[in-house]
Amino acid sequence: MRSTVFLLLAIALSGCQSITNTLPPDTTAAGIIKDSETLSEVKSLPAPMGQIPVSVYAFRDQTGQYKPSTGASSFSTAVTQGATSILVQTLSETSWFLPVEREGLQNILTERKIIRADESNVSELPPLTTARIIIEGGIISYDTNIRTGGAGVEYFGIGASELFREDQISIYMRAVDVRTGQVLVSVSTSKKVLSQEVRAGLFRYVSLKRLLEAETGYTTNEPMFECVKQSIEKAVTELVLQGMEKGVWRAKA
Repeated sequence: MRSTVFLLLAIALSGCQSITNTLPPDTTAAGIIKDSETLSEVKSLPAPMGQIPVSVYAFRDQTGQYKPSTGASSFSTAVTQGATSILVQTLSETSWFLPVEREGLQNILTERKIIRADESNVSELPPLTTARIIIEGGIISYDTNIRTGGAGVEYFGIGASELFREDQISIYMRAVDVRTGQVLVSVSTSKKVLSQEVRAGLFRYVSLKRLLEAETGYTTNEPMFECVKQSIEKAVTELVLQGMEKGVWRAKA
């Protein structure tokens, strides 16, 4: 009977892609965010004739979506609210743009006033760097349940199933000429967000009045931060490439 029980358990657990995924994760130390494939595309862009000073005042979540909740009301947003910081970081990773601080401009002005008020400081402050282009746009769409599905099988009290769900976020980004207000280049990107659940179970009478029940499984969800980050990185790459095609800026010969 013992060999039968072990055999049934092995069959039930075989429905999972990886048994290690069912184990509780260990605590880990903080680390540096690794470069994604889209960021590698940003860094591999051809060298420009010269860096273009750009400013980003706000690149926000414009979807108004909140995280779904089955219990009490939740006011947590579905997507990250730090898209402006992600965009500035991405712009600084490419040799095409020189981002200037605008989101915290008031803090800079306050510090400059403090420096001017310091009588012991005899040196004059240089003027702030002006931007030639403003990057506008935001996260304009977050659609849930774009596609759902799964598969499962059960036989003689042994079953396994796999379910998935696809969401999608969309981003619009445009480069605006500071002098004329003209929209020089406008691009849009989207990224699917995958959620997956794998489960396996066993429900079987191994002998009279002896019931064996076992269940295992795990779920995986793509981090929304990573999806937003990759969409922004892809948009910056497309912004540079389309700008080159339209003659807005040129690469170094």
